[in-house]
Amino acid sequence: MEKEILEHGFNFNRRRFLSRLSLGLGSAALGSLMVPDLFGGNSADEEGFTPGIPHFAPKAKRVIYLFQNGAPSQQELFDYKPKLREMLGQEIPPSVRGNQRLTGMTANQSSFPLVGSFVDFKQYGQSRAWVSDLFPYTAKIVDDLCIVKSMYTEAINHDPALTFLQTGSQQGNRPSMGAWLSYGLGNENKNLPNFTVLLSRGVGNGQGVYSKLWSNGFLDSIHQGVQFSKGEDPVLYLRDPEGMDRHARRDMLDNLAKLNDMAYQEFGDPEISAKVKQYEMAYRMQMAVPEVMDLSKESDDIVKLYGPDCLVPGTYAANCLLARKLSENGVRFVQLYHQGWDQHGNLPFEIAKQAKDVDQASAALVTDLKQRGLLDETLVIWGGEFGRTSYTQGKLTADNYGRDHHPRCFTIWMAGGGIKPGIVYGETDELGYNIAQNPVHVHDFQATVLHQLGLNHEKLIFKHLGRRYRLTDVSGKVVRDLIA
Repeated sequence: MEKEILEHGFNFNRRRFLSRLSLGLGSAALGSLMVPDLFGGNSADEEGFTPGIPHFAPKAKRVIYLFQNGAPSQQELFDYKPKLREMLGQEIPPSVRGNQRLTGMTANQSSFPLVGSFVDFKQYGQSRAWVSDLFPYTAKIVDDLCIVKSMYTEAINHDPALTFLQTGSQQGNRPSMGAWLSYGLGNENKNLPNFTVLLSRGVGNGQGVYSKLWSNGFLDSIHQGVQFSKGEDPVLYLRDPEGMDRHARRDMLDNLAKLNDMAYQEFGDPEISAKVKQYEMAYRMQMAVPEVMDLSKESDDIVKLYGPDCLVPGTYAANCLLARKLSENGVRFVQLYHQGWDQHGNLPFEIAKQAKDVDQASAALVTDLKQRGLLDETLVIWGGEFGRTSYTQGKLTADNYGRDHHPRCFTIWMAGGGIKPGIVYGETDELGYNIAQNPVHVHDFQATVLHQLGLNHEKLIFKHLGRRYRLTDVSGKVVRDLIA
């Protein structure tokens, strides 16, 4: 009897042990699925942050940033100001303009006549948001959008303003937003880069975009944005040279990794490990990129949704569709730059063409993500680097005018990713020159984006040359009113 009791006790303890072990293994497996880098050997930095693991539960997993390079005029698109039409040709009151710093293009103007939009506006959706007639497709999705009319920045010229919005600094040489997210969140798909960049060009004056905008800065180079092009080779230098097959490439990489490991053991340079990771990523991308770039399997309904240009490589519509595919396949940050919004003159003609280029595809992307059940976990952002003046640049004529740079207020919209849908946030004065309520600084915007992805902007810090850096520098606050 005593022997039977002992055996029963042993069996009972063994069952409990195996049961608890299975639960532990199951939890570990689940954790590795939810956070792929959980067991990747990442170690906490000096601030206690472990790269690849969010600070708290995220509302979004990915970002698609539809950057309208050159600064769209908010007066012609979202910020309806009938008072400007009433005061056509009148001088802007000094009390409104104040001591605003001007660009070299208008600083020597003798007068600053106000000009209203040439295009009409209507209200749409339950939010009753005002949207220009230039954006008929965007008007249909306003109840999915959070339109922020009270953005402001510190820079007055394109390059510093663009760099500031993308990197948190006007001077450059800092990691871009996509690089910070790659560092903070880690990979979701090991076969594609965390951060990709797509370029397109409209009919207007195209301000330049530079690789510093998708730089990794002082972070490991594995976090740098990878530019996709419209050519036969969408990623440069990815294809094997003639005479080399995948087996030969695999052997070469294995031997190179051994040499690099020897160098790392001797010098301890972390960039050596980063280069090995880049080589391995390129090897995996050789199979993954052609599949993602293939649009031939898209249905007729999808082509109709985005418009026929989505089948023309390098167009804005094609890049929007590709952004959906990249995001769907786990790319953390997809950055689109669409050039041509810099309308200092000939604004009525040029902005109408630009709007036609982007309206249908931008709305289609939101609709497409929503019908696939991906919008809740994907944050879509649309907007430029600053706004446009309420007065004309140069001579005002009956059918033509232009607008100069204006950092005091501009409009962006966001959709999905845990952002409140169907709201209009912030307001400008009756002339659209100053913010009247709920200002949102660039660093506030950046802090809010990071928050939606589970990252505390004050704790996402990297120490470099003795200083602790972050995307929002030394300011910024999460705009809670925008969060669902």
